[in-house]
Amino acid sequence: MDVAAVFGALCSFPIFAARLGRLAGRDLTSLDIERLSTLVYLHDLGKLMPGFQAKARPELHCPSNVNHSAAGVTLLSRAMGDPTNFLAPVIRKIEGWGEAVEDLMLGIFAHHGRPVPIRTSLGETPAVAGYDLASATRAYLQMLEAAFSQGGIGQTLPDAPGFVHQIAGLAALADWIGSDCRFFDFVAHPSPDYPEYARRQAELALREIGLSGAEPAAATGFAQIAGGHFLPRAAQRLIGDTDPQESQLLLLEAETGSGKTEAALWRYILLHEAGLVSGLYFAVPTRAAARQLHRRVNDAIQRIFGASAPEAVLAIPGQLVAGEATGQRLPDFETRWDDAEGPKPARWAAEHATRFLAASVAVGTVDQAMLAGLQVKHAHLRGAALSRSLLVIDEVHASDQFMTEILAELLHGHLKLGGQAMLMSATLGSRARSRFLNVPQPDLATARVAPYPALWSLGTSVPAMAAPEGRQKTVAMERLATMDSAQTADRALELARQGARVLVIRNTVTAACATYDAVMAAGGAGLLLQVAGAPTLHHSRFAAEDRALLDQAVENLLAPRKDRALRGAVVIGSQTLEQSLDICADFLITDLCPVDVLLQRLGRLHRHDLPRPPGFEVPCCLVLCPEEGLEPLTKPAFVNGLGAWSPKDGTTQGIYLDLPCLSLTESLVADRAVWAIPAMNRELVELATHPEARSDEIARRGDRWLDYEIRILGREASQIGQARNWLLKRDARFPDTFPSEDEHIQTRLGSQGPVLGFAPGTSGPFGREISRIVLPAHWVRGKVPDAPIKADVSAEGLHFSLGDAKFLYGLNGLTRKIGA
Repeated sequence: MDVAAVFGALCSFPIFAARLGRLAGRDLTSLDIERLSTLVYLHDLGKLMPGFQAKARPELHCPSNVNHSAAGVTLLSRAMGDPTNFLAPVIRKIEGWGEAVEDLMLGIFAHHGRPVPIRTSLGETPAVAGYDLASATRAYLQMLEAAFSQGGIGQTLPDAPGFVHQIAGLAALADWIGSDCRFFDFVAHPSPDYPEYARRQAELALREIGLSGAEPAAATGFAQIAGGHFLPRAAQRLIGDTDPQESQLLLLEAETGSGKTEAALWRYILLHEAGLVSGLYFAVPTRAAARQLHRRVNDAIQRIFGASAPEAVLAIPGQLVAGEATGQRLPDFETRWDDAEGPKPARWAAEHATRFLAASVAVGTVDQAMLAGLQVKHAHLRGAALSRSLLVIDEVHASDQFMTEILAELLHGHLKLGGQAMLMSATLGSRARSRFLNVPQPDLATARVAPYPALWSLGTSVPAMAAPEGRQKTVAMERLATMDSAQTADRALELARQGARVLVIRNTVTAACATYDAVMAAGGAGLLLQVAGAPTLHHSRFAAEDRALLDQAVENLLAPRKDRALRGAVVIGSQTLEQSLDICADFLITDLCPVDVLLQRLGRLHRHDLPRPPGFEVPCCLVLCPEEGLEPLTKPAFVNGLGAWSPKDGTTQGIYLDLPCLSLTESLVADRAVWAIPAMNRELVELATHPEARSDEIARRGDRWLDYEIRILGREASQIGQARNWLLKRDARFPDTFPSEDEHIQTRLGSQGPVLGFAPGTSGPFGREISRIVLPAHWVRGKVPDAPIKADVSAEGLHFSLGDAKFLYGLNGLTRKIGA
């Protein structure tokens, strides 16, 4: 009854009602909602089975191995067409509600996150001493009769596939809320008026969780969003001038530092005030980006909503952050929060990753949103919760074809039910832009002169334009034909000793660590990034707690403060440094990478107008390229962490496999000694990524490159095919199965390594207690143990073993010991 009451309240909430009406093709009536709530009341029907009751009643002396969802499907199936069945009264009620009932019930029975196969059989239900199934069923149906009259004559229930999928998600969300003892006490013998009590508690729960929405403070203006008496910039004015009713999808292209975050918040407020959304999910590429953005968004939300402001949830699994408070998980599914206010029901969404998208405001990785578009556990709950929110996806250029396919389907489903979305990028190519906007891709000549900055709407090929404004910078570009770590270290130290803060971004962790070792060997420890008084570098193979220390240390050293001391330093890292962190280097050394990624890395160089050491007043970038050129990457060899194909099976592997794009990018660096940023952004991206430019480069390079391209296209087609196999298509009939959980569906390609837990009290190399670390997948065979690992401590760091593999976690991160 609790779950049915919550479900009814959700369906009556204006935003969810609008989404359901959009999918159904008509507004839902109160009779529709009552009938749907009746079906949801049956969601745990299978718990009547003695084999389930025995899980808590050992005196029944019968096997307790019943899956209650599967049992519910079986019990209803048996009752169909059998007037003597004890469920016959239910069947008589629902059989006139239309053909959609069967699919709706399959969606509702999937409330634990995965579809229940239709052809599930329990066999005959044996009689069990001490348990009367018929009597238990009568009591169960008595409350159903008391709660729902189902009176009146109405249309049959909607049968559109998207409607069924949305009902499944709302039923799952209702099950999570209705099962929470903070809102619903356990009642063994409910009174006849219990349904009314349950409905009152359901309304209370939705208000306290924040699903009923919050109202912005009066007269919200851009100054409140930006945190001062600021006038909006050109790109931001494009958002303010757009009618909230005009388009469900906007794509804002503008340079780094143009205020896209505040533009997205402005869009959210405009949509909120128009009654089109009641929530916000801000999706970014990385966890580091989410942590950085969370603080800004939470501060803005507090200004906008005033006393009724919801806390912004940090949607990173295991983080437990809501607003400025941090939680600690306790036994029995409870959480202790570290602020004086103690636990708040409004933090409900922060306490479990499955519930992140139910937050009124959340900031997290794009993966959390993508899980709503894949055939994974709880996808329907995530999608239904997200449907009330503005979905903002930042840095969409970072998505490869695999991710683009998933994001495109997610957006399709989100928009089809009336949802709102906004995409943002500084360096998006016309190929990806056309895919998201559902328009033909322009030719190269047209694409390279498209306006920038620009605001695009769904289905349109002509954007709203704004005059470029803000700081322009000219970057001196230099190409160096080596990727040798020792030479890189020597150049970085030479520049640092002249007073420059040098940022070194290598494409792989291996190359970053080799450069770090070379700097240490050259006596440059004192110039390196320091954490807790020790030299280190920045990459992904650190414990979560240490990554937070590293992020803070990098920002402190390369902080965009006008009063910072002019002293030399070297910060070495991998792709983790190319975005998200607010850092401002004097000089950039980077491996060759695709042009859009290179532009992102250039965003870390002279990011702000600050005093510079003598000789570094002009931003300079040194691009490291393979000494032997890119030709070897078309052959059976592994070279430089860029891209290659395997001599064993012909499959392509590597970090960046698009060799034509890499070649065109290298040529742009060599041929154009100065890059004007952001004035040249559009042209640079199109000249290196547009299909016409790539085709011309392949033709110039010859047959070997054509053969390589064919292999890459085959790989890309395979990736897209894999993505489509995993997609949850909400315009198709509700599935009766998902792929096996053993298939390990992913939001990003590339094997994801296992998470290793450390024993409580384990201190990392920087003196902070650490709890977990992600191992590279190719380092470990089989599963890691569930029990926490006890590491041995030495002067080098933490030593531990997994089977025959031996590992060291020290100042340069996690390494696999040679010979292990």
